[in-house]
Amino acid sequence: MRLTRYLLFAMGATLFFALAADAQSTRKRPVKRKTTTTKPASLPPLDVRAARVKVSNQLANVTDFVSKLGPVARAVEALDAEAANSRINKKSLDENAGNKQKVIAAIRNLREGMIKLESEFRVKTALKRYLPAIQGISDLAGQAEDSATAGKFVSAIAPLRTIQQKLNDTLAAMPTAAL
Repeated sequence: MRLTRYLLFAMGATLFFALAADAQSTRKRPVKRKTTTTKPASLPPLDVRAARVKVSNQLANVTDFVSKLGPVARAVEALDAEAANSRINKKSLDENAGNKQKVIAAIRNLREGMIKLESEFRVKTALKRYLPAIQGISDLAGQAEDSATAGKFVSAIAPLRTIQQKLNDTLAAMPTAAL
């Protein structure tokens, strides 16, 4: 009988501590999951996507041109300065004059592309919101052409670098999406 009492007392104590421990444990409440509908990614209009490609192409053209124009401009102006101070053979002067005309023609062609691009942003309604970022690139290309025509080829680089910055700003403002 004593043994039974001890067993009942031990089972009662175990049951008491088990219930007390269970009451203190925290139960995780089920988390309500938010159901959100995902919207399919909306593509920008085709005009915007095509214009982004054109801006990117013009940026590549201007960047390539500026990287090539720098050394050529310095060489042309150095030869002009040397020709003014000393006698240089006719062949070098003719080659220098030809290089000048090629650079001026290249800047002129670059300017035509800038005019077309800027006018496209002015005309198309989907592109008008990006016009402030690109506005003025044709004027800057005109400044570069005027500097080159005046024989200041090194100073023609500065407006072209500003054009690069404006084209970069325009690309940053436009949404990215493949054609």
